[in-house]
Amino acid sequence: MAEINWDAIVEDYLNGFTASQLPPSLKLPALPQAATMFVQKANDENTPIAELARIIETDSGLTTELLKYVNSSFLGLRSKAKTVQHTLTLLGRRPAKMHIITTATQGAVRAKQSKLINQASFWNSTLQKALFARQVAGLLKADKDLAFAGAMLQDYLLPVVSNELFDDYLEFVEHRDEMPPVVCEFEQQKFGWDHAFAGAALAVRWHLPADLVCCILFHHYGLKILGHPQLGRTAVAAVAVSAMLPDEIRQNRLGLEQLAKLGQKWSAFQLGALAEAVDREHEEVGMGVRNAFPLSRLCKPILEALVPA
Repeated sequence: MAEINWDAIVEDYLNGFTASQLPPSLKLPALPQAATMFVQKANDENTPIAELARIIETDSGLTTELLKYVNSSFLGLRSKAKTVQHTLTLLGRRPAKMHIITTATQGAVRAKQSKLINQASFWNSTLQKALFARQVAGLLKADKDLAFAGAMLQDYLLPVVSNELFDDYLEFVEHRDEMPPVVCEFEQQKFGWDHAFAGAALAVRWHLPADLVCCILFHHYGLKILGHPQLGRTAVAAVAVSAMLPDEIRQNRLGLEQLAKLGQKWSAFQLGALAEAVDREHEEVGMGVRNAFPLSRLCKPILEALVPA
């Protein structure tokens, strides 16, 4: 497979759309300075690990979260890290960068009020999607770390825009069965842009890696992404498949039914088994919130309906 020019794909699909074209009334989140500096420096492979560690150590929140993550049972690393530099060495430059980006972005969004979305539940369901995306990336033999990070960030801007444009999104939620099947279609009709475009454009402003931006940009492409000549076997496709899972505002009304039928065409994709694997991992990693809606429970009635009587 030819090497993918991620920057060219982002430029082509955004087609000149930038974060500055969003309504000025939108109060967009900002990454912490330490995260911004870290991303810019980490993009240069020649930057020493020690220099990257010093940047993270200027932010106590990022330092704490990074140490907590690398020492968690979820990763299962034999060595325990006591310093940021040791943490970055254990994780590796790229996985560490992905974790710092997702942690900093979540923190920036959590700081914003959301009248429509319960943020604890939102990030819990986002984690479910991220674990699912990593499972699908394994089936595709794609980058699991990128799939996880991309899925964690796919909807990061949704709590912000749904709060700032509350009446419009409330209409979508209250009349969901009368609305387009995918939230991005509703947003395009209402605003002329959607949260995937907006999130990708803001990620470009933050200098996030282009492959991660692609995960955000294409996450509501549904199953058609699997036929994309460049992206169909990448982490971007895994994220798009994960976006079809249910959430509290039902972004993809028909997504779970479509995933249940996917196994009939793609034998390796067994939704029930994938859901059980996600639930096991979800229990291990946690987020301080009880997983009240295990994925296997959500999938069960859909899968049972496909079984011939």
